[in-house]
Amino acid sequence: MSKRELGRSGIQVPLLTFGGNVFGWTIDQSTSFSVLDALLEHQLNFIDTADVYSRWAEGNQGGESETIIGNWLKKSGKRDKIVLATKVGMEMGDGQKGLSPSYIRQSVENSLKRLQTDYIDLYQAHKDDEDTPLADTLATFDELIKEGKVRAIGGSNYSATRFAEALKVSKEQSLARYETLQPEYNLYDRKDYESGLEKVVTDNDVGVINYYSLASGFLSGKYRSKEDATKSKRGGGVVEKYLNDRGHKIIQALDEISEKHRASPTQVSLAWLIARPSITAPIVSATSLKQLEDLSLATKLKLDKGDIEALDKASAWK
Repeated sequence: MSKRELGRSGIQVPLLTFGGNVFGWTIDQSTSFSVLDALLEHQLNFIDTADVYSRWAEGNQGGESETIIGNWLKKSGKRDKIVLATKVGMEMGDGQKGLSPSYIRQSVENSLKRLQTDYIDLYQAHKDDEDTPLADTLATFDELIKEGKVRAIGGSNYSATRFAEALKVSKEQSLARYETLQPEYNLYDRKDYESGLEKVVTDNDVGVINYYSLASGFLSGKYRSKEDATKSKRGGGVVEKYLNDRGHKIIQALDEISEKHRASPTQVSLAWLIARPSITAPIVSATSLKQLEDLSLATKLKLDKGDIEALDKASAWK
């Protein structure tokens, strides 16, 4: 499989990132192990998680995803076969959140322990912390890199202005810089990324690993009528947000191009993202080996200029 570099980090990753939020949430440890094994078989060895995954699920407290990945690493002995990304900053309960130096220090040790590894390939600020000076946060990340606990750093959920400011601080103070950005971006949700963030990342050679790549499943073609809201727990919200005139145009274009290439709407949606010059490796998740197979085929689908123009037109936001 083709590889791409995460910014200027020297770290090479496949064309898709696997989102580890499902581990310990929608799939148990046994199924998670099967999915992790299959990921390597498909050469999809870039796994993204976070300390907070999956605190939102009943009975969970956060750290479940990292713990499962760590157990798999211990059992399989394949730490050197994967590129491992995790995050810090989201609310973990009892006021534990943010990007202060002391909290980052505490959190990275907790993540390393749960992951049962002595280094993290990509450590990301899960969201901006305006209460902590950017220089303080970046200096702490810089120290972690020098100590060998982290190879590269990234940011998630930053505005274009704040992300550009973070890059400027790193340059001016000779600190490690964010090599990646993790924004929401897909064929439907284009405006926020394309209207500001995209220029910042392209001007600075920053890698992009976007989340909600399939718009919560809408771009798989699963939701085509109001009745389809019952197909999943999140179906109601998906139908309410995406099932409108623009959404129908996007699904129609996906159907036509899918038929042309004998591919699924999921594969076409991901191939469109992979073909966009500023995108490094879209984040996707699967809860079964069948879903994983469908996702992996997207890396082999090459859309032509006409396909991309048709999808751009159907999903135009300007």
